[in-house]
Amino acid sequence: MVRTAIAIAVLMLSGGMALAQGGDATLGATVFKKCMGCHAIGDGATNRVGPVLSGVLGRTAGTYAGFNYSQAMKDAGAGGLVWTPETLGQFLPKPGAFVKGTKMTFMGLGKPEDVANVIAYLATFSPDFKPAAPQ
Repeated sequence: MVRTAIAIAVLMLSGGMALAQGGDATLGATVFKKCMGCHAIGDGATNRVGPVLSGVLGRTAGTYAGFNYSQAMKDAGAGGLVWTPETLGQFLPKPGAFVKGTKMTFMGLGKPEDVANVIAYLATFSPDFKPAAPQ
C-alpha cells in the first residue's frame, strides 16, 4: 500500500505523460477556472487575451490561427516546441521562465497536482493527440 502511494506520487511529480495519466480531468476543470479569464476551450471557443486551448496537445507553440502571439512564442514553435503533457508540465508551473518573453503574464500553477489535473482536462479537448511511443 505504501509502495503504491509512493509510486503514484513519483509519477505525478515526474512530469510528462505521467501528468496526464495521473491527473483528474474533473478536478482539472475546476483548476482551469483560473485560466478562463484569458483562454477558452470547447465547441465555439474563440481567442481571448490568450489563444483557444481546444486541441492544444500536439499543437506547435505559437500557431493557433488568428491569435497574435509574442515573437518569443512564435520562435519557440519555430524551434520545435510542441505542446505535449511533458512540455505543458514544464510550462504551466512558470510560463515566463519556460518561454522567456511570452506575453502570458500568469504566474503559473504552483501545485504539481494542479498541473497534472489541468493537463488531464486539456487532454479531453485534444482527441487527436497521440503521444509519442516510448523510446
